[in-house]
Amino acid sequence: MSNIILIGPISTGKSTIAELLSRETRLPKCSLDDIRFKYYEELGYDHDHALKLQEKHGFWEKYKYWKPFEAHLVVRVLEEYRDHIIDFGAGHSVYEDPELFGKVEKAMLNEPFVFLLIPSQDREKSAQILCERSGLDFNRHFVDHESNYKLAKQIVYTEDREPEETMKEILSQI
Repeated sequence: MSNIILIGPISTGKSTIAELLSRETRLPKCSLDDIRFKYYEELGYDHDHALKLQEKHGFWEKYKYWKPFEAHLVVRVLEEYRDHIIDFGAGHSVYEDPELFGKVEKAMLNEPFVFLLIPSQDREKSAQILCERSGLDFNRHFVDHESNYKLAKQIVYTEDREPEETMKEILSQI
């Protein structure tokens, strides 16, 4: 079996669904948020610099600093991990820089099971649900950004569904 990759904004249930899929398929789970710094450090990531950027200029400056490291993480994980349930952090599938997006898109090209988890086809409704759920207004950026929709091979709408139902829908598409 190939990897099953879950992408989407913050609080869409990626980690919960990944855990359920891992149990059901007996495939190991890999959370990019859990392992990211090991790969970021390969490019010289400076945690103190990232914190200073956020303190001085806010979240978006730290977010911009992260982007090359996030693209590197995705490429490296997809080189190293096979037959896993991989759950991306919200930013790992969103790229403003076309060059970084191209690297990630190329790395994901041969991954047949890339699922975007999002509450609704209506992006505004999804943004409202997820911003309320996460308490983070910048989550709207992850809902609206085209990267998620371009990278996804399938979209799974999660509104009014239990996690087990979402897991079963994903498995039915494999």
